[in-house]
Formats: sequence, C-alpha cells, structure tokens
Amino acid sequence: MVNAAHVFRVIPADLIDTLNAWTPLGHDQSALRDKYVSFVGASSGSALDRDGGAEHVTASCFVFTPDLAQVLLCFHKKGQFWVQLGGHVEATDISVASAALREAREEGGINDIRPVGAILDVDRHTLGVGFTRCSVHWDIGFGAIARTDLAPSISVESEDVAWWPVTELPDNVPVNFGHRLRRILDEIRHQSDVE
Repeated sequence: MVNAAHVFRVIPADLIDTLNAWTPLGHDQSALRDKYVSFVGASSGSALDRDGGAEHVTASCFVFTPDLAQVLLCFHKKGQFWVQLGGHVEATDISVASAALREAREEGGINDIRPVGAILDVDRHTLGVGFTRCSVHWDIGFGAIARTDLAPSISVESEDVAWWPVTELPDNVPVNFGHRLRRILDEIRHQSDVE
C-alpha cells in the first residue's frame, strides 16, 4: 500500500505502458521487463514508494561523455562502491526517467546533461549491509550525455564523483556492473541507429 503521506505523480499504469513500449535487445532483458510489469501492476502503487515496502522501483542514470568513452560514477556511501548515479523515485517526479535525470544532477553536480534514448535496461538486485529500509531495488536504467569540461561535484549521498573510462572501471564496482554498462552502451548505440 502506498504511504498516504506520499502522493506520487508517476502513475503505475504509465510506467507499465513505458516498460511495455520498450523492446530490449536481449531475451533476458525482455523476460525481466515482463517481471517488472507484473511487479508494478500488482503493487497498487507501492512499487514506486521507498516507504511502501522493502522492494521498490529505483531510477538510474548512466552519464557518458559525448563519445561514450567515459562514464560518470559516484562512490556510494552506504554501499562503499563505485556505481552509476541514481536513486529513489520522489513524489515530485513526473516519470521514472525524470527521477533518473534529477538524481544524476543531484549526485553528479552537473546540471547540463542531455538524456539519450528511452529505457536502456532493467536490473533487479538485492542490497547488502548498510541498506536498512531497502532489500531489493527494481532499477530502471536511463542514459545521459555531459561534457567532460563540466566538473562534477560530490553530494550528501556520495563520497566522490569522477569520470572513468568505460574500458577501465575501478576495482570496487558491484558484481556484474561491467556487464550492465556494456548492455547500456549497446542499447544507446542501437536506439541511435533506429532513430
């Protein structure tokens, strides 16, 4: 049940429509997308609210340089690893995509970012030690482009923010992060070819 104190502008049916409109490149992503549709559809809106249960939708934004050679990562305080920018959907967000962009601007300290493509991936993952209210994130990945001459800055949620070559990621990233990043880049290139 959605917390009565939170009235979300993101409508679950709109998110379901957005997920259904996305045709992922891989069969595994298609199958996972279908699970997302079921999860959001069965949740009565609580899937969007971090206070609605231990499992909920989150929004990620993979911010790249225009040549897609570097990605902006933050060192996550709770997780103690380097990861893409992103976080929870807030009541003021009009879509999960807008939540991803807001989080990228807040966590990366760069306001001049341009979204690219539609949904780029879905990634359901369990959370470890340090995460108290959340046990599973149903993360939806989006992309954006920023110039490297714009200096990133840290936020209250990160200890550091830095550009990393997509082929030389730091050692302490989440399991399968490199695979997810390659999948995101493949989707960006595919969506650019289609447009």
